[in-house]
Amino acid sequence: MIFETPNFVFEPPAQVRWARRILIKPYAAYPLPYPITTSRETLAAVISGIRKVSEADIILLEGNPHRESMKSIYKTLGYDFPRVLTLDVRDCIFVEVENPLTRPFALSTFWLPNVLLYCDYLITIAPFKVFAKQGSFSIKNLLSLLPVSKYQGEDGAGWGALYSLGIDKVIADLYFTLPFDLGIIDARKKFIGTMEPAEGKAEDYGKIFIGEPYQVDYEASRSIRLVTEYLQWIEIAKTQLASEEGG
Repeated sequence: MIFETPNFVFEPPAQVRWARRILIKPYAAYPLPYPITTSRETLAAVISGIRKVSEADIILLEGNPHRESMKSIYKTLGYDFPRVLTLDVRDCIFVEVENPLTRPFALSTFWLPNVLLYCDYLITIAPFKVFAKQGSFSIKNLLSLLPVSKYQGEDGAGWGALYSLGIDKVIADLYFTLPFDLGIIDARKKFIGTMEPAEGKAEDYGKIFIGEPYQVDYEASRSIRLVTEYLQWIEIAKTQLASEEGG
């Protein structure tokens, strides 16, 4: 679904009512304001919507590419919501999870924070960002859930080992290994970047995309006529899965 910003009220899906633990993955890897990171306003709207129907535990989880503490970043971004637990990926226990694809594109397993496996409902909330004519949306937002300690590059920072495998293929594999229930793209503003994390320009766009993560990323890409490569790999995998099930 696509909402015009003035009309946006978060109406939680029915599954939220029965969840005991709800995990929200914002994009909050840097102490930089929206639209570089997920806006506090949108995050507050989602949390408020959940609280209207559920007393579930709500957890925010994010990681920094340089393994810096998330505590100060959460504070800078104003993520100080009552009855919401803020966690740092680097402090988690990691478990190895198998990629369900019979022919993975890049990785047959992923190391993931174990807290993800104990949550009943998973939400990814990303800003609307474009780099090199490629969308960076709700599925790519999942990348910073991966531990830098397992996937760092030669400089010891970030997820360089994954980029060397082809980051779009990695993101496609991650989509199937770690299926999130809901994707939200905060497109009140559109950020056209020239270099990560913050070099670029922001433009008013006035939309919010909500739905299954692949679908919202597809709609966001289509809305500005982008060809987002990781979506193409996901489409290939979906076709392969359909063929295997049909055969």
